[in-house]
Amino acid sequence: MAFESDGLPAPWPDLGRGRLSPRERVQMALAHREPDRVPADLWAVPEVWQRLQDYLGGATRAEVLRRLRIDVRWVAPRYVGPQRELPGGITVEPYGTWRRRMGHGYGGYEEYAGYPLAEARSAADVLAWDGPRPEYWDVSDLARELAELDAEDSYWVCYDVGGIYERSWGLVGMERFLTDLVTDPEVPCAIMDRITDLYIANVTRVLQAARGRIDMVYTWDDIAHQQGPFMSPAVWRRYILPRHQRLNAAIRAFGVRIMYHSCGAVYPFIPALIHDMGIDVLNPLQPRAAGMDLARIKAEFGDRVSFHGGVDIQETLPHGTPEEVRAQVRERCQVLGRGGGYILAAAHYIQNDTPLENILTLFTTRREVDG
Repeated sequence: MAFESDGLPAPWPDLGRGRLSPRERVQMALAHREPDRVPADLWAVPEVWQRLQDYLGGATRAEVLRRLRIDVRWVAPRYVGPQRELPGGITVEPYGTWRRRMGHGYGGYEEYAGYPLAEARSAADVLAWDGPRPEYWDVSDLARELAELDAEDSYWVCYDVGGIYERSWGLVGMERFLTDLVTDPEVPCAIMDRITDLYIANVTRVLQAARGRIDMVYTWDDIAHQQGPFMSPAVWRRYILPRHQRLNAAIRAFGVRIMYHSCGAVYPFIPALIHDMGIDVLNPLQPRAAGMDLARIKAEFGDRVSFHGGVDIQETLPHGTPEEVRAQVRERCQVLGRGGGYILAAAHYIQNDTPLENILTLFTTRREVDG
């Protein structure tokens, strides 16, 4: 790839539509067959999206996705619930957590700024909380949005319903939540039940409105950190797993795929995620977390689950050369994409300290699986 004097790539080559539609490409991969090329998805923070749009002369996000030949599209209902502000610059986000915008050298993020259920001492306190309701999300625009996507091409369409454990601890604080799960689980279980009920109502309304045109639902919970689990497998199995099973049963009723996300060292959980939770796709395959040997994971589990992610955002994308990025993309396609079962993507949202040329290299590198 040639580079202009400003250090950015010249307009990237057109990879061509390929023999398959984007939707057919993902369907084939998730059926554990090799498509014409490994399908791809783009996850990035807003600042990265803006840089890509600016590089294309003020392009829309949809135009960026088309130029990069991204196979996946994401849709969501429109939030129409109350807009709440608290003193001190605190925003109440749609699911009830309290956030404050914090800046850094490359952009910003929404940190926790308190916990609305910090004083809850019983399930009754949780039930009395004036939290989010299903009617806060309006699904009436989904049919039009999906029709517009279909008019453009046939894409693999996903919906993010949310995380049960993660959204729940965000209402009381992680330390208290994890401690209470072991010593006095009434409050954390009541919170998780409210969140699970909300998700079931939301995903049911969304999938009904989509009329079969959403292909996959994304659920998540960061149950591990860089070096190991946040909780014992026994605690996870007793308290977290049953609620995901209840949510997944509601999703399965519509015949769609399920993608599950947890950052970190999740290797010990993978058998249960496949067998007991019943996921179809595991994300994000954080390659620098303990025990996350991607070749081993593919060899052990690749016939039973597919993968999404895997490209390192901790070192290779932000600090590597374009040649190193290209080599990793090729390696991921050869290892995770062989026999199908892989959607190429970064191992979480691409951060704004990532050079633009590395982002472009990620998506312009050949994605065929060599024989």
